Amino acid sequence: MMEFRELATGLMFPEGPVVLADGAVLIVEIARGTVTKVAPDGAVSYVATPGGGPNGLALGPDGKLYICNNGGFRWTPPGDARGMLPLGQAEDYSGGRIERLDLSTGALEVLYTATEACPFKGPNDIVFDAEGGFYFTDLGKARPRDMDRGGVYYAKADGSFITELAHPMVTPNGIGLSPDGSVLYVAETETARLWAFDLDGPGRIRRHPFPSPHGGRIVAGIGGYNRFDSLAVDADGNVCVATLVNGGITVIAPDTGEFRHIPVPGERWVTNIAFGGPELRTAYLTLSSTGRLVATEWENSGLMLNFQQA
Repeated sequence: MMEFRELATGLMFPEGPVVLADGAVLIVEIARGTVTKVAPDGAVSYVATPGGGPNGLALGPDGKLYICNNGGFRWTPPGDARGMLPLGQAEDYSGGRIERLDLSTGALEVLYTATEACPFKGPNDIVFDAEGGFYFTDLGKARPRDMDRGGVYYAKADGSFITELAHPMVTPNGIGLSPDGSVLYVAETETARLWAFDLDGPGRIRRHPFPSPHGGRIVAGIGGYNRFDSLAVDADGNVCVATLVNGGITVIAPDTGEFRHIPVPGERWVTNIAFGGPELRTAYLTLSSTGRLVATEWENSGLMLNFQQA
């Protein structure tokens, strides 16, 4: 069993950890509508208040922070035995968008709200490639009697280009690149499936034929009552997927689809994993229903993200 160090508590559904060079961690608090900073000593401060539902975060080639904003959720009431959990589209839903935050000035701008195909419903997670473009998922939104079908998108960081790559998907959530940048991984929440998209270049996928529903190839489907959230790739190419209900991290070997589960006691909603620290051997996890950010020493090194601060 791994030992988990609690870095911060009292957070309002934290997600999207980005580990900075000084050991601080940027996260979002989706229910608070903030980008939040947890200092190495555990001090919590607020960097920006985008509102809506800030979700995935990534540092871009310009040093700015790129934000997937899902537009907002409804939440379980205070004191609910399940903890804080999202319950579908907010009554004051403000629309999905990609935002860009200048960390030095606090200036926040909306970069994208739609593609040629459709407006965004619930952008969720994001990863940059080595060329400075980014891939992101749109999970969609759920309402009492219906839910959206999601997709995967590619965009340039300067706001000049965006396109839809894969649709439809069933609640696409976590997204990441293989160590050589040739494969894009996407985890679906409700199916607990991991998909791979083989890339022919920035923003270009090599589509697999029917019966693939969107051009991807299946890597793993773990069965049981599991749900997938965000993911990170380690230096060996394993895909580490934050897992809901059966709270923990599911580590998947992409070549074989073999997987194993690392439990996180006391939390059913393990939503994100990110690597930082010396040799990227520290894993930072968001435990969202109980409002915590924790860290643990990982079994091997994580993969250095493009534009991650060394």
